[in-house]
Amino acid sequence: MIITDTHTHLYSESFDEDRDTMIQRAIDAKVERFFIPAIDSTYADRMYDLEKSFPDHVHLMMGLHPTHVQENFREELQFVENQFQQRDFIAVGEIGIDLYWDKSTLAIQQEAFRFQIKLAKKYKLPIVIHCREAFEEVFEILEEEKGEDLFGIFHCFTGTEEHAKRAISYNLKLGIGGVVTFKNGKIDKFLNAIPLKNIVLETDAPYLAPTPYRGKRNESSYIINIAEKLAEIYEKPLEEIAEITTQNSKDIFGI
Repeated sequence: MIITDTHTHLYSESFDEDRDTMIQRAIDAKVERFFIPAIDSTYADRMYDLEKSFPDHVHLMMGLHPTHVQENFREELQFVENQFQQRDFIAVGEIGIDLYWDKSTLAIQQEAFRFQIKLAKKYKLPIVIHCREAFEEVFEILEEEKGEDLFGIFHCFTGTEEHAKRAISYNLKLGIGGVVTFKNGKIDKFLNAIPLKNIVLETDAPYLAPTPYRGKRNESSYIINIAEKLAEIYEKPLEEIAEITTQNSKDIFGI
């Protein structure tokens, strides 16, 4: 059994004290594939160092996170574009719109999102979308950009069944993480109506740790708890959940 964590910030400062042992703990738990989203240019060297340390397990994305779309966002987007010219990445991410922290940056978040979708199309890569309190704003841009060349993952999906089906209509898999284990998470109520072929697993470590670790630092080995919850929801063996969701990740990322 191999489990894939499609979204984990293993370079985060939260892991500086025990990064290698934390990653080894995940590998020992059969979590052998880690897909690493970018935040902004200040984290790039940490990402590259992580890749050097675990070349057989770590796969890097490049992009500008919506909460880091600030006054210098065009310089940051230039950095992203330059990185794609210099080396290969597995996806453009994480990108999108976040109106939870700052609604005043909506216009430049939209500009950055559109720019990075076009970058993904240019390089024939998937996008990994961050959406917080911005479903309609994200869907508006996806509607403009939809087509066979638009595909990817709707990371940390926390929307309604209607939102889920709409995301899937844009060639997006749903990234399911710790929220599915929360008592008030809501998505567990309808998830079995979504075919498993549309689901990938993620932790978003160090954030959003699943029950029973809620409120603590999340790590990639805890994806087992998410997979076990999906096994319960879909009434399938854990091994089958691992196999199908890992295959779904291969369909998106190409590896």
